[in-house]
Amino acid sequence: MTTLLAYEDKGKAGTSFPLPLPLVLIHGHPFDRTMWHPQITEFAASRRVIAPDLRGYGESPVVPGVTPLATFAEDIATLLDGLGVAEFVLGGLSMGGQIAMECYRQYPHRILGLLLADTFPAAETAEGKRTRNTTADRLLREGMTGYADEVLYKMVAPYADAEVAAHVRRMMTATDPEGAAAALRGRAERPDYRDLLTRVTVPALVVVGADDEYTPVSDAEAMHTALPDSTLHVIDGAAHLPNLERPDEFNKALAAFLSRLD
Repeated sequence: MTTLLAYEDKGKAGTSFPLPLPLVLIHGHPFDRTMWHPQITEFAASRRVIAPDLRGYGESPVVPGVTPLATFAEDIATLLDGLGVAEFVLGGLSMGGQIAMECYRQYPHRILGLLLADTFPAAETAEGKRTRNTTADRLLREGMTGYADEVLYKMVAPYADAEVAAHVRRMMTATDPEGAAAALRGRAERPDYRDLLTRVTVPALVVVGADDEYTPVSDAEAMHTALPDSTLHVIDGAAHLPNLERPDEFNKALAAFLSRLD
């Protein structure tokens, strides 16, 4: 069952031909669409940029229980159908990157380019499954604040700009624990996308923060190797959220990728 998502829809396709491709951006956990603010601001000047709040996050409805990645992907397809967007460039960060891979698995014909940022394609380990489910239980029991304070300086680097760190903490503490827990339980059961990556037929951009502890540079290098046509960009001075920590460099890499696709 799909659910109606809140979303940002900025910019327009323009009047020149060929039109710039729409850019669809999927946020990570436990964030919301405002994590893409620097990219929406930058790219909406030249193309249509769509950034949804995933179900359970931001202003979208909260559905408790378990939310598999396939459900997130179906929600996004339904949203884009409603907006009349048939083909697009799809980007995701962390869990959003895994949802982007799931979208490519379900409807590859619609995706003309892939941005995979600070993410990894492997299925969850047995220990990882336990950790995600334990964390889900904790969020339901305690709420988001303690968790947010614990992981803040792994999400962004300890040397990150104070305003960026404050924005990240606000997103995390504003997330509904039921939505976050449902996503964690669904993500624990995700499929392995490593073989899928070897069959991706569109160009891909792989981006990672040099100091990312969650998805280290070695994970990005492995994806870059697996993808038939990919560019790898490592962003110095950033951890798990280089699009917020180093937006100028992130946007420069993304702009070069988009100009190639256009």
